[in-house]
Amino acid sequence: MRNTNRCLILRLLPVLPTLTFWVPVNADSFLSNTLIRKNQVQSVLEHQPIDALECENTKPTGPIDITMCDYETVESVNRDLFSNIHDLVKMPFFKYFQVDLYRDCPFWDEYGSCNNPGCAITTVDESEVPMKWRASALSKVDALVEDRHELPGCYYRDSDFCWLDDNTEGDYYDLTLIPERFTGYSGPEAHRIWRTIYEENCFGLSEFSLMDGKAPGAVTLPDTMTDVLREDGADSDQCLEKRVYYKVISGLHASISTHICAEYLNQTTGEWGLNLHCFVNRIASHPERLQYIYFNTVLLLRAVARLGPYLSAYDYCSTGSRQDDAETKEKLLNVISIAQTAGKFDESVLFRGENANVLKEEFKVHFRNVTRIMDCVGCDKCRLWGKIQTTGIATALKVLFELDEKTLDPQRNANLLQRAEVVALINTLHRFSESLEAVNEFRQIWADLNSTESEQLILDAEKAAIPIPHSPYHDVQQPSGLFAVARSRVMSVIQACKMSAMECVTKLYSLLNRMSSVLQPSRKDSGPGAYEEL
Repeated sequence: MRNTNRCLILRLLPVLPTLTFWVPVNADSFLSNTLIRKNQVQSVLEHQPIDALECENTKPTGPIDITMCDYETVESVNRDLFSNIHDLVKMPFFKYFQVDLYRDCPFWDEYGSCNNPGCAITTVDESEVPMKWRASALSKVDALVEDRHELPGCYYRDSDFCWLDDNTEGDYYDLTLIPERFTGYSGPEAHRIWRTIYEENCFGLSEFSLMDGKAPGAVTLPDTMTDVLREDGADSDQCLEKRVYYKVISGLHASISTHICAEYLNQTTGEWGLNLHCFVNRIASHPERLQYIYFNTVLLLRAVARLGPYLSAYDYCSTGSRQDDAETKEKLLNVISIAQTAGKFDESVLFRGENANVLKEEFKVHFRNVTRIMDCVGCDKCRLWGKIQTTGIATALKVLFELDEKTLDPQRNANLLQRAEVVALINTLHRFSESLEAVNEFRQIWADLNSTESEQLILDAEKAAIPIPHSPYHDVQQPSGLFAVARSRVMSVIQACKMSAMECVTKLYSLLNRMSSVLQPSRKDSGPGAYEEL
């Protein structure tokens, strides 16, 4: 087996290593198809967006990795996308979200809590929620007729990439009153959340079976995807599915960090605003993180484009106001139209070949675990938006990799998706679109700086990128940490076996894969640095 495909050495240790990538020749823009490390801050903040009419440019200036779209197209449509979707998520159907934020953490016994007032959120009384979308009504609606795998208060179906609430518990929240912003939730607990999420990037033996097995049938790929199958700027031996998984997780992390920096609390003045220093340290000094935001945006747009007929036929009537309902449908149709232009992602090239189904099941198991990890977040606001966005991405993954055109037919499957899945998908796309808008605002602030100020920001970012020698997050000599993490994993297996035989097998298989990966190194299997906050 190829050692380069194995999970990170000593995977179970509480370590969050930083990414290291090689520098390509003549890489002068974050639009480069390869990850860069030279003049990285300038490449992000001094980039001037280029208008493009459509994704099918003959020679796109900046192709987005593993997609059939380019950066310029996303940039040229994002202003219109953001304008429409920003209004759409304020409509009654999309602003109310029901979720149980207080389910027990399944991975370790205790988790810290955030005492900062910024972590707190306010629930909405059920009487304020339109009758049609209350729990009593939603509990009567069944989605796909599939075997459900249940735990108290939540479940997943065979096609799902996430755990879903069963609408029997949980509170309602008005998302327009709970902006995703800086909360002060950081430190060891936030590190542990992201570290555990990135550990789910270990796919075990199915990846090797897929890569070493019989080659799938021929498929015609656009040049950009053909290139990425040959070389992804890092480990070319790594399977495409695993690289997609990594980009999805890293893009989510980068988008959340962008929102934190865009709505940052100045603890001296008490004012909220853009924090360029935060953005330079967390995103601009690592251009691949911005690339992953673009990647996720295209993936979400592709899911919305595929769901176009289904979403167009969905019943959004919630207030009885014809004006509200007409505006909801108008904004949604605009978003779908934009998605059909820029959502160019060929999902058919993934999970192919005789062993592909095994890898897909592992992919789903790992992402379901990510959605359960959200129950361990100690900040209420962070946990809410973490649950929404992991559910939104999981919905997109299901639409792309599990549902065919016949299944997506609204006449055949009117209740194909839960309302929570539709709301989460649109709100998650809004989060990524808003992140790209925020990047342009940071670029304007950067342009107004003098040379001394900009040089100081870059110097500070370079210092921040140097690991602290004795940091507990970089010291691998921690047997007590290894024991604690291993114990939590074993306990989670025991808990799963008490609840469900299927979940027991899944957890046990995942644990064995992790244990087998401990002794095998990997060149690229870590999270994007130590920008920690949710």
